[in-house]
Amino acid sequence: MKESARYLKVVEWSDEDQCFVGQCPGIIGPCCHGDHEEQVYSELCKIVDEWIELIKQDGHPLPPPTAGRGMVEKISAMA
Repeated sequence: MKESARYLKVVEWSDEDQCFVGQCPGIIGPCCHGDHEEQVYSELCKIVDEWIELIKQDGHPLPPPTAGRGMVEKISAMA
């Protein structure tokens, strides 16, 4: 399993930008966009992998994982 699997990745439609926008809370904010949800998710996964490698290369600890911590339920409850 990749370390990036421990982090929730979000791709959502932006009415303001008229495209899908991807981000990974705890790792990186909005960082990629496009017309196709699947393409944005794929790009987001690559970006998160790269950020994790940069964090490790700089000798910093990784942020606490966000996946598997009830985040989906918490977000759903807010909707």
